Amino acid sequence: MIIENKNTLTAELQKYFGFDRFKGQQEDVIKSVLAGQDTFVLMPTGGGKSLCYQLPALLQEGTAIVISPLIALMKNQVDAIRSFSIHDGIAHFLNSSLTKSAIQKVKEDIGKGQTKLLYVAPESLTKQENIDFLKTIKISFYAIDEAHCISEWGHDFRPEYRRIRPIVNEIGQAPIIALTATATPKVQSDIQKNLGMLNANVFKSSFNRPNLFYEVRPKIKAKDQIIRLFRSNVGKSAIIYCLSRKKVEEITELLQVNGIKALAYHAGMDSATRSGNQDKFLMEEVDVIVATIAFGMGIDKPDVRFVVHYDIPKSLEGFYQETGRAGRDGGDGRCITFYSYKDIQKLEKFMQGKPVAEQEIGKQLLLDTVAFAESSLCRRTILLHYFGEKYITENCEHCDNCLNPKELIEGKEMVTLALQAVLDVKEQCKSEHLVNILTGNETAQVKSFMHNQLDIFGEGDEHKDKLWNAVYRQCLIAGFLTKDIENYGVLKMADKGRAYLKHPQPFTIVKNHDYDAEEESEEAPSGAGAVGDPELFVMLKDLRKKVAVKNNLPPFVIFQDPSLADMSIQYPTTLDELQNIIGVGQGKAQRYGNPFVELIKKHVEENGIERAQDFVVRSVANKSKNKVFIIQSIDRKLPLDEIAAGKDMDMDTLLSEIEAIVNSGTKINIDYYIYDIMDEEQVEDIFNYFKEDAESDSMEEALAELGDDYETAEIRLIRIKFLAEMGN
Repeated sequence: MIIENKNTLTAELQKYFGFDRFKGQQEDVIKSVLAGQDTFVLMPTGGGKSLCYQLPALLQEGTAIVISPLIALMKNQVDAIRSFSIHDGIAHFLNSSLTKSAIQKVKEDIGKGQTKLLYVAPESLTKQENIDFLKTIKISFYAIDEAHCISEWGHDFRPEYRRIRPIVNEIGQAPIIALTATATPKVQSDIQKNLGMLNANVFKSSFNRPNLFYEVRPKIKAKDQIIRLFRSNVGKSAIIYCLSRKKVEEITELLQVNGIKALAYHAGMDSATRSGNQDKFLMEEVDVIVATIAFGMGIDKPDVRFVVHYDIPKSLEGFYQETGRAGRDGGDGRCITFYSYKDIQKLEKFMQGKPVAEQEIGKQLLLDTVAFAESSLCRRTILLHYFGEKYITENCEHCDNCLNPKELIEGKEMVTLALQAVLDVKEQCKSEHLVNILTGNETAQVKSFMHNQLDIFGEGDEHKDKLWNAVYRQCLIAGFLTKDIENYGVLKMADKGRAYLKHPQPFTIVKNHDYDAEEESEEAPSGAGAVGDPELFVMLKDLRKKVAVKNNLPPFVIFQDPSLADMSIQYPTTLDELQNIIGVGQGKAQRYGNPFVELIKKHVEENGIERAQDFVVRSVANKSKNKVFIIQSIDRKLPLDEIAAGKDMDMDTLLSEIEAIVNSGTKINIDYYIYDIMDEEQVEDIFNYFKEDAESDSMEEALAELGDDYETAEIRLIRIKFLAEMGN
């Protein structure tokens, strides 16, 4: 069917979808499909790709076969089409989730000519029974959604997509429209070659999403930042992407315990729960979905205001695809990525063992991601250049690098030194080792290789190791160095690097970054040095001393210093709030807590302190299986060495776990084990030290006093006994 009259095509758009005008290149794409031409559509998320095949399917005779990768989303797409028609049979999906009777109903509707769109997964398309059925019907055209899945260089390669063309040939020729929101020139070429559509009409929209703000943050206390972000944006829709199912569950639980409406989504959940969570997000029953990258493809929620990457994506295409789910309605969308180079190293390790060709591709995609994350240039310029599009502006005013320019330094001498170090160690070492050489850090490994005797040893000690790590990453990005695939992480010189050493040129290094930093512990601060309100901390220590005298106990038995420090930050004014303080369980809160919360409450009122409870991040309660296992095993009087073996721990780790259990207020009794390995007099001697002589629970002080007569483990055991009996 060919519609020449523009007004007629617009009228059809109004009739079926209620829009009075087309968006961008939609009209030209639709005309190409209606004219029976192979068509390639490269259109950003939110550009209206679906309409490009939906409207032509409704206007033409026969059924359009829509090949889509995600079974979980087909129902949503079909429901959306049905909402525009009075007949449910206008659209169907055919996949492994359907019963035999449901499949029969689909085939009947298609046979009657009612069905204009049939969504199929590529796996379903390959089944012989489906091929045989499709041979019997009139096919208007084939639409291949998420076409980047065809390419090995795409961010979401799926081998079954490579088989689409041969199956299309077997079923019967018809025009093809391939659609994707993200494809580099290399991926675009790969798609067209594989589908045999090199002569297709190509429609390529700009990748620029001017309403999106791009920001990359060092991954330091990322969970705290996320909670603060969503507490100050209640009711706004957001997606948080994580690379592992475990992390998805962990972040979801953390958000929920902090009063944020959040649900999880990943492939490990049963399909009913997964689709239920997705529907709740679409229906705005929850604000935040925490998901693996499986979530979002085909999801048409226009008002997502935040897309947060807790883990850095594996490729810039993945990043663009996922951030593109923000602001599809044209409103503001904020894209925040937490980045630590250690995450990149983890992703590199995951690639080990895969075919070398696949590792090479993965390594290059990761390198592009690192370059984007660590660059001082405009994020938008880098992103658009990656997709073969020029973006020329001095300041986009909508990314972190443009609004807050990074400090740059001339790095020619540093790069020269870094490259020379690679040659001096015969290209046999990783960057961490090379940094130790340059900074003069005599580690055991440096000494064992006698690299502390190299002329270059300590030559870069005026710079910190973090800056040297950044220099090596910049050398990788610039192509001066490569990483050995067979021997993970070992740096090799590239020809470009050797040429640079012969003729060094100016080289800019980004100085003010923190991308080597590991995410800090979510634990509360340790030691009095990390107090939030010094005046309150002193008052709490004085109160602890009074309570200790009253109970005839050492002060540290009541609450330890880290607990007081956390109180001085969080200002708990009820016993329930006190239980969220590090080292304070229900038992300790009930036994000793009242005077402390009364003191804090009075201090807050007298000083007009705004507690900003909205910004107090609550930790997820410790529900670890280890804790339960240990307590139950002690109740059964199992020897501690057997308990340790049962959880594949050493004794030191087990004692640390037991100490944490006791410090939080849980009462346990390990006398059965202590008196089996120690004499009564020994036990009494150490117990009396903690009761009468110790000024703190410090093991260092205890060892200084008792170490000549007792082993460390023995002192720790009695300290546990003492704290359990006297403090809980």
